[in-house]
Amino acid sequence: MPLGAVALAMAAMTPASAQEKSVAVLAIVEHPALDAVRDGVQAALKDAGYESGKNLKWQYQSAQGNTGTAAQIARKFVGDNPDAIVGIATPTAQAAVAATKTVPIVFSAVTDPVAAKLVPSWEPSHTNVTGVSDLLQLDKQIDLIRQVVPGAKRVGMVYSPGEANSVVVVKEMKDLLAKRGMSLVEASAPRSVDVSSAARSLVGKVDVIYTNTDNNVVSAYESLVKVGQDAKIPLVASDTDSVKRGAIAALGINYRDLGEQTGRMVVRILKGEKPGDIKPETSSKLELYVNPGAAEKQGVKLSDALIQSAAQVVK
Repeated sequence: MPLGAVALAMAAMTPASAQEKSVAVLAIVEHPALDAVRDGVQAALKDAGYESGKNLKWQYQSAQGNTGTAAQIARKFVGDNPDAIVGIATPTAQAAVAATKTVPIVFSAVTDPVAAKLVPSWEPSHTNVTGVSDLLQLDKQIDLIRQVVPGAKRVGMVYSPGEANSVVVVKEMKDLLAKRGMSLVEASAPRSVDVSSAARSLVGKVDVIYTNTDNNVVSAYESLVKVGQDAKIPLVASDTDSVKRGAIAALGINYRDLGEQTGRMVVRILKGEKPGDIKPETSSKLELYVNPGAAEKQGVKLSDALIQSAAQVVK
């Protein structure tokens, strides 16, 4: 058999998984949690046999916290016509959904995809969109706040009003805290550079500061930690990586696992499933991280029981 015919025959026998696929990944900003999602997606693709440089065209870009940049990148990715676009965090997922009604989109690390208008409900969307949410039960977050600061009445929250997920959390926290005889004190930080001044505005008004997975806040968490230490205001987070950066405690999702869960969903699409037939998912695997050293610097002492129940104690 001529060499050309052999090559053609071998190509015909090549499994679908070995044929090159294209995945474009867009994140709103780079910080440890979102970076872990990105790496988890790539790891799940590799586990399924899709490897960058071999049979996978992998593109990744960060919008550096700018929604206008996110829209530009999303349009560029749509023009490349990949097999799937992964939008990490609400603003970038929204940018991708606004840019195409045909290219498959998988969102990740989006708190409330319905409120963000990415999908009409938690059922299969019958559109080009599905994904994985990092939605947390806020009752458990309030329980943690009370464990860290037992007498807390006034809970401060620094957040970006431009992030749909944060607006949803603020509204729900207000209602839940009120039922427990507590109150929420808001401080708006539209940009990462506003986080420090927003935190300082809470000094003297709150007993504790809680942060959700707001990307502007998480990307500038060290500036929040400085205020917490200077003013002796305890910081409780929902992003476990923030504990390594100076939060006292966090009950949150393992974002590497969330990325792998997202990646497995992308694999299903690469193998032929339609995103609109795949029900959006959440992660039920929560981990408690504590940082006794940060607690001391912020004027509180953690109970032995809380420390012993932690998946990780940051030294």
